[in-house]
Amino acid sequence: MKKAASKERKARRTVIGFQVVEDKCIWMKAGVVNFRLCDNAYDCYHCPFDKGMRKAMGMAPHVDSGEEAPKWVSYLKEKYDGANRPCRHALTGRIDAPKICTQNYECYHCAFDQMLDDVDFEQTPTAPEILVASGYRMADGYYYHMGHSWARFEHGGRVRVGMDDFFGKLFGPIQSLALPPLGERVKQNAVSWTFSRGDQSAAVLAPVSGQVLAVNTGAREHPEIAHEDPYQEGWLFIVEPDFPKRNMKQLYFGKESIHWMDAESQRLLGLMGPEYERLAATGGEPISDIYGSFPAIGWDTLVGEFLRTETRG
Repeated sequence: MKKAASKERKARRTVIGFQVVEDKCIWMKAGVVNFRLCDNAYDCYHCPFDKGMRKAMGMAPHVDSGEEAPKWVSYLKEKYDGANRPCRHALTGRIDAPKICTQNYECYHCAFDQMLDDVDFEQTPTAPEILVASGYRMADGYYYHMGHSWARFEHGGRVRVGMDDFFGKLFGPIQSLALPPLGERVKQNAVSWTFSRGDQSAAVLAPVSGQVLAVNTGAREHPEIAHEDPYQEGWLFIVEPDFPKRNMKQLYFGKESIHWMDAESQRLLGLMGPEYERLAATGGEPISDIYGSFPAIGWDTLVGEFLRTETRG
């Protein structure tokens, strides 16, 4: 039993990311270690293994601000001459075509590096595999917060944020979204954005801590997108997290997220009454607009019970 619990904790410390073709650690790519797989979505600045390697080799730690390059950069410079240095994005699988680095691995002033970020911010994320828990859709590989927002770790450790299908069905078609502005710092378990329907509004907790890098203006201007397609077109904003693995400690993932969603569904059915508990037992589909169909439950009750926040006046 203890061994199984240990394996589960270890699995949750691995940041499962998207948009990565390969998963070999950059230290392995640089030829410093024989074998190591990346478990931090290529976020070297906040990687415990990277930190341990620097310490073991007598290197000074790099600063969290990102002003000093990770030490694998120097190994890549030594391994490849100037005319044949592969772009780090080709090494990590972010792009699937060979490309030569022309900036001496000084990515902070590389136009190509910036272009990739701009593309990531603007493009629709790849479609996830959809699982079903008690009739509610859940995106496989996403992390879930107790307030029914989700977090998707992407290349470099950045996090895309949205609301889950349970959220959409709970409050039905919302009419406005007030998302955090670019540059705003959000804090895990603190209010990060608000939404409204008619004369009712509520706040939503952030699933991770960090700085907002991009906002989905399409979803902000047309909130129905977030309701209809919460895991792809309906994403809300992208965050540069402070410490990815620290953020993960309070998120649900994998089988744990399925069990959590099942429990949330049972709590909701308890509020709806015995008739709907029996309906669920027969495999009936969840209602797509709980608040609209059961106004007697009360907006405040739904917000407090499932978003873990308070309504906004």
